[in-house]
Amino acid sequence: MKNLIHKKIFLSFFVFLISFTMFSQQTVADTNILKEYNDALKLYNSKAYAAAQNTFKTVLNNAVIGSNLKTDATYYEAMCAIKLNQTNADKKVLSFVEEYPNSNKKNVSFFNVGNYYFANKKASYALKWYQKVDTKILSKENKKELDFKMGYGFLVTNNLQLAKDRFLLLINDAKYGNDSRYYYGYIAYKLEDYGIAESTLKEIADNATYKAEISYYLLDISFKAGKFKRCIEVGKKLLPDAKRDLKSDISKIIGESYFNLEEYAEAIPYLKNYRGKKGKWNNTDYYQLGYAYYKQNDFENAINNFNKIIDEKNNVSQNAYYHLGECYLNIDQKNEALNAFRSASEMDFDKKIKEDAALNYAKLSYEAGNPFEPVSEVLQNYLKAYPKSKAYEEINKLVVSSFINQQDYQGALEFLAQKKSEENLAIILEVSLYRGIQLFTEEKYKQALPFFSEAKKSKNIEAQERAKFWEAETLYRLEKYEDAITKFESFNNNLQSKNKEFKLTDYSIGYGYFKLKKYDKAIVAFKTYLAKDSIENDTKYDALVRLGDSYFASRNYKDALKAYDKVVAEFGSDSDYAQYQIGMSYGFIENDTEKLLALKKVINEYQNSNLKDDALYQLATTYTKIKDNKNAHIAYDRLLEKYPNSIFISRALLRQGLLYYNEGENQRALMKYKQVTSRFPNSPDALEAVVNARNVYIDDGNLNDYVNWISDLKFINVSNSDIDNTAFAVAEKKYLNSKNGLEIAQSLIDYNRQFPDGIHKIKANYYLADVYFKVKEFKQAITPYQNVINEDRNEYTEDALSKLAQIYLQEGNYNEALPILDRLELEANGTENILFAQSNLMKAYYETGAYDFAEEYAQKILRQDKIDSNLENDARIIIARSSFKNEDFTTAEEFYSEIEKTANGELMAEALYYNAFFKNQQNQYAASNKIVQKLIANYANYKYWGVKSYVIMGKNYYGLKDIYQATFVLENVIKNFKQYEDIIKEAQEELTKIKENEAKTNNSVTPQKQN
Repeated sequence: MKNLIHKKIFLSFFVFLISFTMFSQQTVADTNILKEYNDALKLYNSKAYAAAQNTFKTVLNNAVIGSNLKTDATYYEAMCAIKLNQTNADKKVLSFVEEYPNSNKKNVSFFNVGNYYFANKKASYALKWYQKVDTKILSKENKKELDFKMGYGFLVTNNLQLAKDRFLLLINDAKYGNDSRYYYGYIAYKLEDYGIAESTLKEIADNATYKAEISYYLLDISFKAGKFKRCIEVGKKLLPDAKRDLKSDISKIIGESYFNLEEYAEAIPYLKNYRGKKGKWNNTDYYQLGYAYYKQNDFENAINNFNKIIDEKNNVSQNAYYHLGECYLNIDQKNEALNAFRSASEMDFDKKIKEDAALNYAKLSYEAGNPFEPVSEVLQNYLKAYPKSKAYEEINKLVVSSFINQQDYQGALEFLAQKKSEENLAIILEVSLYRGIQLFTEEKYKQALPFFSEAKKSKNIEAQERAKFWEAETLYRLEKYEDAITKFESFNNNLQSKNKEFKLTDYSIGYGYFKLKKYDKAIVAFKTYLAKDSIENDTKYDALVRLGDSYFASRNYKDALKAYDKVVAEFGSDSDYAQYQIGMSYGFIENDTEKLLALKKVINEYQNSNLKDDALYQLATTYTKIKDNKNAHIAYDRLLEKYPNSIFISRALLRQGLLYYNEGENQRALMKYKQVTSRFPNSPDALEAVVNARNVYIDDGNLNDYVNWISDLKFINVSNSDIDNTAFAVAEKKYLNSKNGLEIAQSLIDYNRQFPDGIHKIKANYYLADVYFKVKEFKQAITPYQNVINEDRNEYTEDALSKLAQIYLQEGNYNEALPILDRLELEANGTENILFAQSNLMKAYYETGAYDFAEEYAQKILRQDKIDSNLENDARIIIARSSFKNEDFTTAEEFYSEIEKTANGELMAEALYYNAFFKNQQNQYAASNKIVQKLIANYANYKYWGVKSYVIMGKNYYGLKDIYQATFVLENVIKNFKQYEDIIKEAQEELTKIKENEAKTNNSVTPQKQN
């Protein structure tokens, strides 16, 4: 458009060349300065502005102040600066005007500067100078030129009314008329004064210069006047010969005309050919094409356009989201439809659409789950907002079901309690059962009991019996074995329904009696359980072992052997323990040969058994019994060498010393006794070692050596021993009999104060720590437990290590817990404590960021023959988490996949999140979204993982080119879950990236600024 002006307008600057004929008036005529001035003027007229400027500067420096020569040289030097685009050119012109306010060149300088900028296509700069011109002293032609150029300057700077006023003055002018008429009509068009625009532009519609543009403007004016059929007819004629930059806009007018005539199929190709403003569409453009596809039942293409409508709330977006929801439903994408209907329901532009969208949102929330709001709340909110809705009763019935589907049983009970109808009462009893089981699973046994008691009132036989079963199981977990057995047996006797979970009833009864040491009844229960069909191997072999233990405790060793033999023969879990018990059983029936064979199998055939040191000790004592001293020494030596931290070390040293003594090897015996006293002072074995050593010294006649040796033993005080024993007996009696924890503690404190290195130092400290532990004074328990473990290995070491570790772990003090757990793993005799140590070492190393060690311990746990499924999952999750932290994503994915097979609750939610994460990383966006939807539908209570998975979902949608869903999900994460700052940050970063990218092609999208 600007080029057209400059082609039609002769660009020349009015230069006033004045000869200097008045120098006669000057006092002194300087011909050299005049010559330089004339030379400079010639250079200026030849457009050699840089050379001219330098010469004019010389004239300025030499000319007389106040002379016309100096004035003119100042003017031309400023004009040269303008021509050379120098940064200070404006200031020089203003300086000239200020210095020579009465110069006849002042007005022309403004005009010339304006013309210069205008000629260089800087109309806005030109306008600034034109506004300084005094139009009163301009010629008529210069005045017209000024009006036209100022009109164009106003047009360029979007001062349309001022521009219109200038062009109006010139529409009938011979020179500027056509151009002015065109701009006048164009401005009227931009100001939406279509009547003036149409009549003005039609007058020059055949002008070759403007014909293409005018044809388009007239077409658009017809469109805005609602003449759609005419637009289609005229537009199609214009399209083939239209300029390239107008083809897109003409196609848009034709497409929209068909759209407004509801001829959607015809509209589509023309709407598609639109290229947008500066290459960008806006939300309305996407809506029209999307709606046209929607009306053709082409839902995929409709979605691909509707879902680009983001970042605005208006009538267009509300309609678009409503129809987008319908499109998603038609291709069975309910979760995506849910989001679209929610967006439409949150806008008030069309009340009917709002209500209908809200109903669809409520129904879909129930059917597909809701990632952002509890379904029950969505349904109740609909009932509050639309109490007169025809769907009111339908939605009301869905509320309770939604609570149950979300496993929000407490919420269901509270909702049902608001309206205590007979129907609701029956449901309350059934939901109470579910709530009780939920609390049981969370190990909240005391809280679970009242719900089972309530559920027993149900008239539904299966629900009633399940409540009774879980009530008994809960009492067992609370260690109320008598009550649990009574409930289980009553339940068993009156059982009517069949349920797989009831199969464990006799197993639980057996364990109850076993805990109460009523072994004859435990035997009956375990045998009843083992007679059942299709029982799980884990519980089968455990029941066999406990059956064997019950016979063993009842001294029925032959039947014990049968139970243990079956476990060993079938390679069942705990078969190493069964093998060990076989050996012990043979020992009690005086069959030492079979006992020795059984114990050797424990040592040689079970590589990972924790009972090898037990077997070696029993092997040595059995060889001693049958007077096979050589093999007894071999067994003792192997125990001492291979298992230096075994609980049997002090006893083995003592027994081997006695064996040497009986063989007449007094010095070797004495060496063993002294090892006991030095390594295990204050222990009962150390006291026995002193007595035995005394016999050696007496036999050897070295009484003085005995006295010297015993005087160095701090735990032996011959003179105070009776007092020591008496004082401890008082404290121990209180420990065993009193129920007053503070009274017990004080008596033990008194003993330790009176006998800091007393004979019973270890036991006194252990008792004191145990009292504090039982009354939950955990900090007070730390020091006495430390006193116990700081001594060499003794009968209390293992329990002290276990309890001290529990205290540190409970405090989250992993740095203190780690060395304690290390010792417990090495020194524990029981499998339970070894697993406790290993599992907590695994967790503590993870919490302290030592991921390699955490993974190592997790692998160690998984290599165990028999572990609880929860611990197995714990180990797998630590490996998965540690691998992820170490960026070993292959291993992390492998273990999260394993976890997903067996996990439940929060662990399953975490596993599903990472499954979705890895699928996203592999560009499997649809598969990733299905996993997120599963997480949301089944594990909504675990909000952190649910919310975190929404960010993955947002990324997936963007990968699937569903921009609306991507931004909807991310915006709702940011809006609804402020408590998760790490997730909000990630969601905001992703949303910012998406909007920055979409703003490149959609004018309706505003890029977000990073905080």
